[in-house]
Amino acid sequence: MRTFNYSSIKKQKWDLEILGLIAAIYKYAGKQELYLKQKPNELEKLVEIAKIQSTEASNAIEGIVTTNTRIRQLVEEKTTPRNRDEQEIAGYRDVLNVIHESFDAIPITKNYILQLHKMLYSHMNNPLAGQTKNVQNYISAAHPDGHTEVLFTPLAPFETPEALERICEEYNLVIGNFEVEPLIVIPIFIHDFLCIHPFNDGNGRMSRLLTTLLLYRSGFYVGKYISLVAKIAGNKDLYYDALGRAQEGWHEGTEDAVPFIKYLLGTILAAYKDFEDRFSIVEEKMPAVDIVRKATLNKMGKFTKQDIRELCPALSVSSVEGALRKLVKAGELKREGSGKGTYYVRLK
Repeated sequence: MRTFNYSSIKKQKWDLEILGLIAAIYKYAGKQELYLKQKPNELEKLVEIAKIQSTEASNAIEGIVTTNTRIRQLVEEKTTPRNRDEQEIAGYRDVLNVIHESFDAIPITKNYILQLHKMLYSHMNNPLAGQTKNVQNYISAAHPDGHTEVLFTPLAPFETPEALERICEEYNLVIGNFEVEPLIVIPIFIHDFLCIHPFNDGNGRMSRLLTTLLLYRSGFYVGKYISLVAKIAGNKDLYYDALGRAQEGWHEGTEDAVPFIKYLLGTILAAYKDFEDRFSIVEEKMPAVDIVRKATLNKMGKFTKQDIRELCPALSVSSVEGALRKLVKAGELKREGSGKGTYYVRLK
């Protein structure tokens, strides 16, 4: 059986790229702390946006979808699920809410992970919710000609409970003793979790929820305001490529987790940079049209009204719409499409 020893991580030498990413993340995390003290109420509006984006993106990666309106209503708990997809979305919302509100009271243990998995399926009848897998699962890729290729075979069901318990123990040991940099051990834990693939279903969503939980518990709160999952969904191929390269030799303990570490750290840093961009818009006292103009300068190519709303959380929908109309009339923006397909392009 695969063994785990996170204490050995401290003996590894990390290249300049990883060290640079870690230093930059700490720098931005420190700045974020100052920003939150300056504009707590305005920035709180980013939380709901990030929740909606994370819930939508994490489920969409797994092919679980509904309309934008329904996603928003489900996340805001203004409606009840209508079908299986919406039941899974509601479950994800519940777990994310618990993490947001009680992350410091959720220990990293096998039993708590099982409880979170059970909550993920709380809106549907899944007899295996909150239990580790009972059949062998595989990480596969479907090809255009119809055949399926097995990319990785996770641990067998009988090995899974002990392995899940072991990575939690190892994580808690090195974090509790300050042995290993959290930004190194968090990606390694998530990578091991995905290689174990402990559940019959929900492994990807659980890995992304656990990423959020581990980051919060180590003082990195960017995912509360900027959706890390939306960034992963936007670069899904890079995510799967990094994971695939890091999985080689995992069963033998000869894997190189560096590609996945770099990918996850890069995603976290990009989220911090996005947060800073949004703060610079939130903090300025300007007319709505000037705020929206500044937001459009952060967009390249096509963008939607929703894209601008997310950058301007302090503005109402009508204020954003009115500002966009003024900018179109002034020749600064071009409006294309109609209905849900409407988008804008910056001309100046």
